[in-house]
Amino acid sequence: MGARSRSTGSADRFPLLGDYLCVLESAAVELSSSAFAAGQPIPRRYTCAGEDLSPPLAWRAVPAGAVSLALIVDDPDAPLGTFTHWLAWGINPDDGGLGEGERARREGRNDFREIGYRGPCPPRGHGPHRYFFRLYALAREPAVSPGASRRELERALKDNVLAVAEIVGTYQR
Repeated sequence: MGARSRSTGSADRFPLLGDYLCVLESAAVELSSSAFAAGQPIPRRYTCAGEDLSPPLAWRAVPAGAVSLALIVDDPDAPLGTFTHWLAWGINPDDGGLGEGERARREGRNDFREIGYRGPCPPRGHGPHRYFFRLYALAREPAVSPGASRRELERALKDNVLAVAEIVGTYQR
């Protein structure tokens, strides 16, 4: 299995959510992938140059009060600003992970204007990009419909996050 990520209870570690994030308690939830280690390249299989499958993800030590999980995957190194690759929620904390290519119960619209996962696809020659996989342990199920935008999901996360974990992978073409 890949290296485990760090987790935090601090809202300043996740500036992309800005005012939308208020972590309700500190917990040591962990997120990892058997496909890549934290800080290492994401295999081609999980990118636009490969099969474009979502990588397998595993979590542990989810806070006992978590009733649901949400996942946001993005690339802050995109030329025009942060680019969202996957919005997912309604994930059962007891499942312990998502398998390779497995869809979440509910998914939103990514910046490719599609619903579901789309893998790393930076411009050729742009150098390595970082891909942040952030898992949010939630006190209640987010009240957003499938196909929601990132902004809608982030609003539903406000005052709802018990803990956050992340794993970062890299990719370049």
